[in-house]
Amino acid sequence: MIPVALTIAGSDSGGGAGIQADLRTFAFHRVHGTSVLTCVTAQNTLGVSRVDALPPESVVAQLEAVVSDIGVQAAKTGMLLNQEIIRVVSEQVEKLQIPGLVVDPVMVSRTGAQLIADEAIASLKQFLIPQALILTPNRYEVELLTGIALHSLGDMQQAAAQIHQLGSKFVLVKGGGMAGELRGVDVWFDGSEYLTLKTECVDTKHTHGTGCTLSSAIAANLALGQPPLAAVQAAKDYVTKALGHSLAIGSGTGPVGHFFPLL
Repeated sequence: MIPVALTIAGSDSGGGAGIQADLRTFAFHRVHGTSVLTCVTAQNTLGVSRVDALPPESVVAQLEAVVSDIGVQAAKTGMLLNQEIIRVVSEQVEKLQIPGLVVDPVMVSRTGAQLIADEAIASLKQFLIPQALILTPNRYEVELLTGIALHSLGDMQQAAAQIHQLGSKFVLVKGGGMAGELRGVDVWFDGSEYLTLKTECVDTKHTHGTGCTLSSAIAANLALGQPPLAAVQAAKDYVTKALGHSLAIGSGTGPVGHFFPLL
């Protein structure tokens, strides 16, 4: 059987994040990638200038088309943008029994700017997160979900436990936005045990798409049959290597090098 992974996310016209990064990551892992587009962005390495949401009916139609014919072994969500899209994605994940769901709760950019409205965050917490196998929030998203400001490893563990109560089976609190010794340190929580996961820190400003790439790499590894923790550890190793071969393109923040063995 050919492993199939699904990304439910937005399009990045600059090619560094979103659907484009997800599909490249799936291809690197030799997993067939399918996609459901939620919104179209006009963006480049300098930022986002426009976002257009697709109609919820279009999102539903894409999901039904992929799952009814091809099927998926794992899926990830990225930018869902608004309350209506979050609701229909949540409904379809349950209806279509989509397995191995990795939720990247795209709510805050790496610079700390909130990307979706408060009511959309409430819907994410109520409807989608309870269906997640693995949730992968960054520092700022953790603070929105819990109200806990992250300054220490203890804060990260406390937040992971609180987020776990929302229903996600596993929680990966990402430390890419942390300072000092906690930079790049992630906290994994399975409901009973905390693990501290750390990889080499790569000194580069070209980090666009790291969150998308990590969650899609986790989904790819799940589709390949790896258990959740092993899928996360393999994905972190992949992202670290891709950061080491990041692309200095454009005038701003470039993307990671998804196909680093070819560079």
